Amino acid sequence: MAALTCNAADLGALLGSATNLTAASYICDRFDTISTRLSDTTYAVDTTYLLFSAYLVFSMQLGFAMLCAGSVRAKNTMNIMLTNVLDAATGGLFYYLFGFAFAFGNPSNTFIGKHYFALKSITSPSTDYSNFLYQWAFAIAAAGITSGSIAERTQFVAYLIYSSFLTGFVYPVVSHWFWSSDGWASPMHSNLLFGSGVIDFAGSGVVHMVGGIAGLWGALIVGPRIGRFDHAGRPISLRGHSATLVVLGTFLLWFGWYGFNPGSFLNILKSYDDGRSYYGQWSAVGRTAVTTTLAGCTAALTTLFGKRLISGHWNVTDVCNGLLGGFAAITSGCSVVDPWAAIICGFVAAAVLIGCNKLAERLRYDDPLEAAQLHGGCGAWGIIFTALFAKEEYVNQVYPGKPGRPYGLFMGGGGRLLAAHVIQILVITGWVSALMGSLFYILHRMGLLRISEEDEMAGMDLTRHGGFAYAYDDDDDSFPSHQQKKKNGASFMMKATPPVRTDEV
Repeated sequence: MAALTCNAADLGALLGSATNLTAASYICDRFDTISTRLSDTTYAVDTTYLLFSAYLVFSMQLGFAMLCAGSVRAKNTMNIMLTNVLDAATGGLFYYLFGFAFAFGNPSNTFIGKHYFALKSITSPSTDYSNFLYQWAFAIAAAGITSGSIAERTQFVAYLIYSSFLTGFVYPVVSHWFWSSDGWASPMHSNLLFGSGVIDFAGSGVVHMVGGIAGLWGALIVGPRIGRFDHAGRPISLRGHSATLVVLGTFLLWFGWYGFNPGSFLNILKSYDDGRSYYGQWSAVGRTAVTTTLAGCTAALTTLFGKRLISGHWNVTDVCNGLLGGFAAITSGCSVVDPWAAIICGFVAAAVLIGCNKLAERLRYDDPLEAAQLHGGCGAWGIIFTALFAKEEYVNQVYPGKPGRPYGLFMGGGGRLLAAHVIQILVITGWVSALMGSLFYILHRMGLLRISEEDEMAGMDLTRHGGFAYAYDDDDDSFPSHQQKKKNGASFMMKATPPVRTDEV
């Protein structure tokens, strides 16, 4: 908020006497007090908005946990839940020590930040503790995406190592490139890439592609789960044990996405000074929430009918993944496109997800959460979509101060934004592949990546975590003992869902 100033000498001259000069000084003192209070109120409102958005994004961790738990078999529920908790905890420590500094430690060079390690000297008008909390919630979201790709056959120590490396270095460097004012491809950099910079508003590339590509390499190197493909290479469905948890996780992620996308404005009390007193950043926040909603809804319905034509079933799990694919795609351009364009984004995102899943089956690639296909594939589409449909008016509002900035190709803005976004896809793919692919390969060679065949068949809950997530037996004293129940044939056991060959569905 611009400071409002009052000069007593100038005001006294207008009033026209020495007495009025004293009055002018008094008026200016009161005016300055009011101006300071207004400025403080602006900071308080914007910080409250940012913190509330951070809490919404953090709630997505619960969504990830429920979605992952429901998508794996019951015998691995404890394992996947623990990895989700540790993603947040490990990510919090390493992002505090290194990640935030590498991402937003200004002033710095165009490649990596170099200030604010362990939040030293962080407090300033542009950066505060609330900024750290919000950005940390994004960092652990990227790590959560990766954990789903390698679920049900990965050693726990591998989760700790990759999560620390991803949140402490790999992801922060990417976010510095595209979100820091010093980043070489940032839309706020003084020397814009192709005169436009990259418009990745909330992270289709920075968050979703990073997490998806990391998961892609992890799943490729660790290999498919036992039984995922038969001896002829035909896919066999290893169904998750709880569609209820999948739906619960999806709705929690949907709720959190309203902090993920609209919250990425970082502030709300900002006027656009276009002659409309009712119109400002608060309006753009609302529009962003609407585009996010429409893209997800369209993708969900497209997936519903598309999968019905392919498989003959109305599958709730596929619909949930389609919905999330639409959200991942719109995340890049949510603030700079019209609602009608968001519908196109969701429609194509569903087609991208279905196509990526078909390709994964042909290549014998196993990802229990479809994370690489959903976040990587749909995230890449979202980056291209933004370069095609970004509207000039919205681009200039969200990224002011650069007259003549390129906008969407299909909106008449030329191809420079598209060229910048193609560069973004290539550099993210190369960076994450080089670092995370190498890390997973090293873990594989050291014997730290995949669990033994015996552990995988029995389930990691029993072999690695001390017991199952669910009570298989009723231990109430009013019932016969465990041994007696087994003797009488009265034990209560959960039955496994038999595998289904997907080419027969």
